[in-house]
Amino acid sequence: MAKTLHRLITALAMAVAAVGLMTVAPASADTSDTGVSPFIVGGSRVSTSTYPWVVYLTSSSGSQFCGGTLVRANKVVTAAHCVVGRTASNTRVVHGRDDKQSTAGRVVTVSSIWRHPSYSTATSGYDVAVITLASSISSTYLPLATPSDTALYAAGTSARIYGWGTTSSGGSASRYLLGATVPVTSDATCRSAYSQYSSTSMVCAGYPNGGTDTCQGDSGGPLVAGGKLIGATSWGNGCALAGYPGVYARISTYYNTITAQL
Repeated sequence: MAKTLHRLITALAMAVAAVGLMTVAPASADTSDTGVSPFIVGGSRVSTSTYPWVVYLTSSSGSQFCGGTLVRANKVVTAAHCVVGRTASNTRVVHGRDDKQSTAGRVVTVSSIWRHPSYSTATSGYDVAVITLASSISSTYLPLATPSDTALYAAGTSARIYGWGTTSSGGSASRYLLGATVPVTSDATCRSAYSQYSSTSMVCAGYPNGGTDTCQGDSGGPLVAGGKLIGATSWGNGCALAGYPGVYARISTYYNTITAQL
């Protein structure tokens, strides 16, 4: 699943060790004429007119590599591993654009990037970052889950995922914004799948039999429940595999830290 260069490096190391935790390179922009099948993995096409707080990140040349969530007029929450090695000058945020090949919406420059100071790898937690935009966006933004929002993290809670990433592990990036519904899994279920799982810093979501998940290029994008941002796409084993739910940074844990950046 998650969805950037961090995961590719980890995957190679873990594969040698026969552990099987997979990380992957950032998905590049889809350059085909027709795009790809409309599945985030097991999802369908949705619109930024309905979900205006979903954004994606690109290089200065326009290549999409991660997702993000508008949480203030000039602030975007994403994954820390999405911004490793990046600078404000070579990063852009695209808002209000369903089709990556269109010119709809806005491409906004970045004034600064904050990455959680304790971040080292996605599997170690602290996989959150805040991007400050050089100009504000006039749009609805998504509230953050707070430490009191424990019910939103209960097993079985229906959550939504969004992104422009690949529609299968190692496949082509989607031309269009895709969305899907996944249930939040229990801490016990996630811990049985991943020895690195931390119920403090992470939350998992997915069906026991797989089939629906975020994938490469979706990193940093939102996991939404109860009208709040409860997670940021972080890591996992493959995409939509049975027994391996997606892992997301647990936003409520970082609420005070993130809010201090807003």
